[in-house]
Amino acid sequence: MSELPTRLIHHPYQPPAGFQAITVPIYKASTVIFPDVAALRRRDWTQKAGYTYGLQGTPTTFLLEERVASLEGGRYCTLVPSGLAALSLVDMALLKAGDEVLIPDNAYGPNKAFAEGELQAWGITHRYYDPMSPADLAASMSDRTRLVWLEAPGSITLEFPDLPALMAVIRARQPAPPEGVIAALDNTWGAGLAFNAFDAGVDISVHALTKYPSGGADVLMGSVVTRDEALHRRIQYCHMRVGHGVAGNDAELVLRGMSTMSLRYAAQDAATRTLALWMQQQPQVAEVRHPALPGSPGHAAWQRDCSGAACLFSVIFKPEFEQRQIDIFCDSLQLFKLGYSWAGPMSLCVPYDVPSIRRRPWPHAGGLVRFSVGLEHVADLQADLAQALTKLAG
Repeated sequence: MSELPTRLIHHPYQPPAGFQAITVPIYKASTVIFPDVAALRRRDWTQKAGYTYGLQGTPTTFLLEERVASLEGGRYCTLVPSGLAALSLVDMALLKAGDEVLIPDNAYGPNKAFAEGELQAWGITHRYYDPMSPADLAASMSDRTRLVWLEAPGSITLEFPDLPALMAVIRARQPAPPEGVIAALDNTWGAGLAFNAFDAGVDISVHALTKYPSGGADVLMGSVVTRDEALHRRIQYCHMRVGHGVAGNDAELVLRGMSTMSLRYAAQDAATRTLALWMQQQPQVAEVRHPALPGSPGHAAWQRDCSGAACLFSVIFKPEFEQRQIDIFCDSLQLFKLGYSWAGPMSLCVPYDVPSIRRRPWPHAGGLVRFSVGLEHVADLQADLAQALTKLAG
């Protein structure tokens, strides 16, 4: 091994073992090296007993999976490149032609779009149900129903459902999972901190790690967590077949963010309640949606089941304000930036045309703006809202 190019690739030096630090090592690999043919042939990535290829995991991603499973109160975790990838992975792993999936009408829009696009093309039908009505869920179920999506609270409009009541409807269907009806919850808002999804009885918890576990608005990742080994294997093998993988540097960012997520969740929760209560008193506002506010849809269920709330609140303006005026209000905000996502350090807002994203009638005539509260000082954020409201009134 005398030539430099070869020595640079096959250098004999190995650093000593036993190094420990607060931060975890970052392993980045596509190819995994085996010591001999026997080791290659007995590889078993499914039980985290070894490594086979970068897509099936590294020490860094295995560690992150275990920490996310602990956060959610589950046993098994599968990582994917985004929250939306986690939603679609569950659909692909558990549904086949002839099956039906039920989706709450207030669910995350891309989850509905995947059902209307890819699932429909594959012969999998879907129905939308009212998540605030267990009776409507019961009426929507059929002999073809195999998967029911739950979301707490609903995307954009933030209604908090009675999860135990919805689960009672699902569990009334026989047989039990994994052969029967499976309940999957988008638990991004709860983040494993506001409530335990599995204590609520769900089979699968999906989490956009992009949000609170990351916390930096700089990485995309999702997870699928379950306590059921048979369900996990179905998800795990589908994950392998579609080729999902997450990068070592992205896993590092999420691992770093998880150390502070409970502190950030609590801080943003407190600031969000302050601003939501203040907005509730403003004369331009018809309604403020936030599960911790009395009168907000599902407040009683939130109060019974949750110990906290995330950084989101939505404002429904009075009908006399046209969308043009609401857009001027949003453009006038200085600290609240216009942008999707949430749970990062910077406060955000987005105006929504709710009727265009609902399949059922929306009873409100006024325009809606969703706010995500970051880590700025709450007094500065309140002042920003106040000055923008003067532009709306003008």
